[in-house]
Amino acid sequence: MSFSIQGIGCSNPRFSLEQSAAAEAVSELCCQSEEQKRLLKILYRRTRIRKRFSVLLEPTEGAFTNEFYHLPCSEIDRGPGTAERMKLYESHAGQLSVQASRKALAGSGCEAHEITHLITVSCTGFFSPGSDLALIQGLDLSDQVHRVHVGFMGCQAVLNAIGVADSISRADSSARILIASVELCSLHLQYGWDPEQVVSNALFADGAGSLVGGAFAEGQRRGPRVLACGSKLIAGSAKDMTWNIRDHGFSMTLSTRVPALIDQHLAGWLDDWLGRNGLSRDQVKSWMIHPGGPRILDAARSALGLPSEATRVSLEVLSEYGNMSSATMVFLLRRLLDEGGPLPGVALGFGPGLTFEAVLLG
Repeated sequence: MSFSIQGIGCSNPRFSLEQSAAAEAVSELCCQSEEQKRLLKILYRRTRIRKRFSVLLEPTEGAFTNEFYHLPCSEIDRGPGTAERMKLYESHAGQLSVQASRKALAGSGCEAHEITHLITVSCTGFFSPGSDLALIQGLDLSDQVHRVHVGFMGCQAVLNAIGVADSISRADSSARILIASVELCSLHLQYGWDPEQVVSNALFADGAGSLVGGAFAEGQRRGPRVLACGSKLIAGSAKDMTWNIRDHGFSMTLSTRVPALIDQHLAGWLDDWLGRNGLSRDQVKSWMIHPGGPRILDAARSALGLPSEATRVSLEVLSEYGNMSSATMVFLLRRLLDEGGPLPGVALGFGPGLTFEAVLLG
């Protein structure tokens, strides 16, 4: 008995911002010269993102709230402190997660009181009691629900959560599991002209995604089931993708080596992992590759020798929503189900470490 996905729900903040408008808004916070402003606009265009959602958008003006990301008043102004950013995370994370989870429950045929295990996922904020309590209260889950948190594991983290859910399902066929990811990446915009931070500013957005499922049974199948989970930590890459708590929010490092590391290591590891599970790469019919950024996505497609159609859904989600860190994978899974994507399929993500994380669905 493995974990079967029976319901999927996604949610975003109410307002979004066109990528061109985001470049204009951020330029005053990050650029010290006209040349930097010119380069910033080029970078934002090259992300292949059309719009992004944020909890920081004004209802009428469609811009970052002046009360939060104020213009620097000195050369040492680094923007809001981490405490201010976490206060907003606490205000918005639970509500957004509840919205996505309601949709997942509605599509699953599972009642809220039947959920036995709750797995929360986030790398963009901390508070306690956290969004798990908001979900228990907002959805009327049992006050005896088992809770696990997958925290600070980056874009791949929903795949880690699916692995936890699969282990639970294999141990307990009666388990009904809710996985709830919520990421408010826009709370961590970094001031100044640091190339790595500027790239992160250009990519990340806000969203929530939830999955409901349980043990797979032949006569009760509603969605794809987990066939295998795999993970690979690349030696010597610890500094190439990082996510650290600083005085002014969380700071990401994404080195220029990441695409080359993917090109060098991904195919060999993935082929070995698929082979151990009785498949070859050409037998995979659907690919759900986390669009960490266009260069990362291009590197993965090139390394695996995939046709452009294999990453179409990833590029569509990136264009429509931006990179919502871990929640993005739920949006990819939803698109797969909505389009009736053929199985077996591979969900693939990249996280700090540098780590490859994969789930094989059948």
